[in-house]
Amino acid sequence: MAGTGEVRWAPGDQILWRYRDNGGGDRGNGDGSGRRSPVHICRPVTVVQDTDELLAVWMAPGTECVRPVLADGTQVHAEPLATRYTAPRTTARSTWFGTGVLKLARPGDPWSVWLFWDRGWAFRNWYVNLEEPLVRWSGGVDSQDHFLDISVHPDHSWRWLDEDEFAQAQRVGLMDRATTARVREAGRAAVEVIQEWGAPFRDGWEHWRPEPHWRVPPLPDDWDRTPARMPS
Repeated sequence: MAGTGEVRWAPGDQILWRYRDNGGGDRGNGDGSGRRSPVHICRPVTVVQDTDELLAVWMAPGTECVRPVLADGTQVHAEPLATRYTAPRTTARSTWFGTGVLKLARPGDPWSVWLFWDRGWAFRNWYVNLEEPLVRWSGGVDSQDHFLDISVHPDHSWRWLDEDEFAQAQRVGLMDRATTARVREAGRAAVEVIQEWGAPFRDGWEHWRPEPHWRVPPLPDDWDRTPARMPS
C-alpha cells in the first residue's frame, strides 16, 4: 500500500515478472553443474497501471523470456506427466511469438488474471493463474506457480485447467497438504469472483490496448538477480 515504502512503478516502466521453481532450484541441471537458479520463468513486461488496487502489466509480442526446459533442451510438456516434475531441468531463452498478454494482479490475491487475444485484437479469454501473492522487489515482482488454473470465456463460463498437473505435483512432493488446501481455497475464492463477475472481469480490460510508442522490454543478462523471498 502507499506509504509503506513498497516499490511503485509508473505507466511505461519496464520490470520483470518472475516465477520461482517449485523445486527450489534443487533438481540441478543434469550436467553436473549442481544447483541452478531458483528463478525459472522471467518475462520482461511494461507497467500499465500500479495502484493500491491493481498492478497491470503488458507482455508484448516478440518479448524475449526465460522458461524452464528439460536438461536436454526438450520442452517440459513433452515429458510424460509421471516424470515431468522430477526430470532434471535447466532454463532457456525463448521469444514470445503469440499475441501479447495483459496480466492483472490485486495486492494479496493468490492469483493473477491474464487476458489473451487472437489476431486483430479478437478477445479470446481470461486465464486465472493460481499462485503465491506477488512479492515486489526493485526490478519487478516474484511469485510461485501453483499448477491449477481457470479459463474464463467471454460468455462468463469457466472451467478448471491443469488438474492433472496439480495432482502430480502433490504426488511428487512439490506441494504439501497445507499448501494444497490453500490452493484449493484460493481456487474456490476465484470462482466466486468469476460467478459474481467481480473485478477485474467486469472492468473492461478486454478493450484495453497498449500505447503505440512502447518498446518491447529487453531481457537483462542478470534476469535472475536478487530473487525475492517467498512466504513460507
